[in-house]
Amino acid sequence: MKNKNYVFIARSIDGYIADKNGDIDWLYTVANTENSDCGYEKFINKIDAIIMGRSSFEKVLSFGIDWPYNIPVLVLSNTLKKIPKGYIGKVEIISGTPKEILKTAHTKGYKHLYIDGGKTVQGFLNQDLIDEICITTIPILLGEGIPLFKELPEKIRFEHIKTEVYLNELVQSNYRRKR
Repeated sequence: MKNKNYVFIARSIDGYIADKNGDIDWLYTVANTENSDCGYEKFINKIDAIIMGRSSFEKVLSFGIDWPYNIPVLVLSNTLKKIPKGYIGKVEIISGTPKEILKTAHTKGYKHLYIDGGKTVQGFLNQDLIDEICITTIPILLGEGIPLFKELPEKIRFEHIKTEVYLNELVQSNYRRKR
C-alpha cells in the first residue's frame, strides 16, 4: 500500500483557517440542522494516524470535549515535553523536519496520514509532501487571520477530483497532486 498524506481543512472565502485571534468559531456560522459531518467520516476512515501541529492540538484541548480521535495522533512540537494527563496512549509528541516525521510515522506502520494544522500543512506543502487536499470553503469573509497557504519555493500542481456542496452553503473541493 502506497504512503499518502492528506489534508482535510476548512477556510473562509478569503483563504483564512482562523481569525486574527486564532479563533475558529466562524466555522459554525452555517446552520447544520441535518447534523451532517460534511464528508469527515468517509475521510477519516481511510486514515491510519494524524500528524497535528501543537497549536491545533491545544485548540482541540480548549474545546472541553471528549478526545474526538480514535486513531493515533502525533503532535509536532519542539517545546511540548509532556503529554497532558488523560491523553497518554492517545497522543505522542514528535519533532523533526516533515521528512523525518514521515519516516517516523511510516516506521510505526502508518501509511495514510492526515496532516492537520496551519503551520504543519504549510511546512509539508513547502517540501511537496501532500498528496491530496480537501478544502471546505465557509461562506464568510474574515478580512484577516491565519492564511491556509503561504509562499512556496516552487509551484505545486494539483488536479481537481470532485466538488460537493454541503448544507446548501459549504463548498468542498478535493484535489490530487499531479506528479
